[in-house]
Amino acid sequence: MLAEMQRDFSDWLVRAGDDDGLRRGLVTRRGLAAYQNNYRTQLVNVLRASYPQLKLAMGDEAFLQLAIHYIDRQPPSSWTLDAYGADLPDSLQALYPHNPDLQELAWIEWTLSEVFVAADAVALSPTDLDGVDWETAKLRLNPGLRHRAATTNAMAIWSALQDETPVPEAEMLETPAGLVAWRQGFISRLRQVDAIEHAALLSLQEDGHFGALCDALAERLGEEPGIARAGQLLAEWIGSGIVVGVSH
Repeated sequence: MLAEMQRDFSDWLVRAGDDDGLRRGLVTRRGLAAYQNNYRTQLVNVLRASYPQLKLAMGDEAFLQLAIHYIDRQPPSSWTLDAYGADLPDSLQALYPHNPDLQELAWIEWTLSEVFVAADAVALSPTDLDGVDWETAKLRLNPGLRHRAATTNAMAIWSALQDETPVPEAEMLETPAGLVAWRQGFISRLRQVDAIEHAALLSLQEDGHFGALCDALAERLGEEPGIARAGQLLAEWIGSGIVVGVSH
């Protein structure tokens, strides 16, 4: 009986406006409302803390409605509330299907927090590269690396909100791009990259061999420009901590 009452009470907490939990006379209606209000208020505050720039971009009332929509459909399922909010972009897609900038902005905020607690990675030193046969070398990417396609100027919006400077109007990018996030030391990094670099990172995640990357870029850009771009990207990735290992 006690387990059944506890289950009813738990179910009632996550379903606003549902009085099923009252049918067993658990507590008074007023008492239940206080519990449910505390539960939902805590979850709203968790979402506000996880998405401060999204809240600024949307405004308090619109963000609150988004939070309510999410809480109604997505009760916590992890042992820690730090994980709550990972699927908020799904609610953004449902409520704002014609605003991809909001979905990309939410991805930026969540991902920067996620990469900050990713596994550590030691940067490559010049001696690590001595004697490397680049035709057979396999590159190891930063374990915290995250990326996605970018279709809007969400990164510019996020940067302006973060720096408290004038926020640009949301707009579509002229050409598709990518957003890349990772941790370098104790700092979460974010870059917007062109479609070629984004495709190159996707290729590395699938295969990892630098020679295969060179071949793909040579096919796309021509042999000399492709090899040159591969070398440029490799140098940038090693310098920024995106590539953290080389093996054969």
